[in-house]
Amino acid sequence: MSAEDPRLPALRDLLAEAAAADGQDPVDESVHLRLKHQGLVGTDLWTAGPDDRWDGVALRHEGALDLVVRPGARGRGVGSGLAAQALAAPGEVTAWSHGHHPAAARIAVAHGLERVRDLWVMRLPVGPAAPPLPEVSAAPGVRLGHWRDGWEPDPDTETAALLAVNGAAFAHHPEQGGMDRADLAARMAEDWFDPAGLLLATDGATGELLGFHWTKQHSADLGEVYVVGIAPAAQGRGLGRTLTLAGLHHLAGRGVGEVLLYVESDNAPAVAVYSRLGFTHADVDTHVMYRRPA
Repeated sequence: MSAEDPRLPALRDLLAEAAAADGQDPVDESVHLRLKHQGLVGTDLWTAGPDDRWDGVALRHEGALDLVVRPGARGRGVGSGLAAQALAAPGEVTAWSHGHHPAAARIAVAHGLERVRDLWVMRLPVGPAAPPLPEVSAAPGVRLGHWRDGWEPDPDTETAALLAVNGAAFAHHPEQGGMDRADLAARMAEDWFDPAGLLLATDGATGELLGFHWTKQHSADLGEVYVVGIAPAAQGRGLGRTLTLAGLHHLAGRGVGEVLLYVESDNAPAVAVYSRLGFTHADVDTHVMYRRPA
């Protein structure tokens, strides 16, 4: 086993401090998984400040840029300096502003990046103090279960079916649609993975996978509608609502007080489903993607 990159502890420290101060992670899950399993292989890294405690970092991996400034070092031009270095090389670049920070917007404009996507965080209170959740009622002929709950005795077949539905349901989604076996295995190896929280809807007669709802529990108080995917041929049967509700009941049964989800702001059908279930969105709960074309 190769030794860990000596820069990773300092990087993790910076990411953790920024997350604690901002109330949200400065990078997305895929970045954490890549750092955990691949380290900084294939990633360009720029740093500002002393080696033992960086003021900020910029990471550029396959055209994706992440820039994080330590809370105590903000307002000093650290982010602008790192962005100038990381964006000096040509090529297409995308960058997320988690929480739509004004400083990120200024840096994006200064370097010719345009706002191309808005990702909403929607939230729903659950539990004894919240309004009761509607009951789950599956359509006739649909069986609800969870991962390896007697649906398919062959794990490889079950995995293939889940990946096939996910790939078809998110064929035009830049991140989710490309999930492969390695990505799935990495997520299932995380401490938060709960097989009972990966809910499946199957055809009661054929056993075909129609859709799934993968839930995630972040803490004792917070859960997430992690992924809801419906096979294109099964859409229009109310499975999205059914599976979402089933997952909400699962998370509420685990004692969480709030459930969040991420949805594209222009995905009107999904926003409508979640809104009818009681999810709401606040302007501060908006993540913005900026892009510089090649």
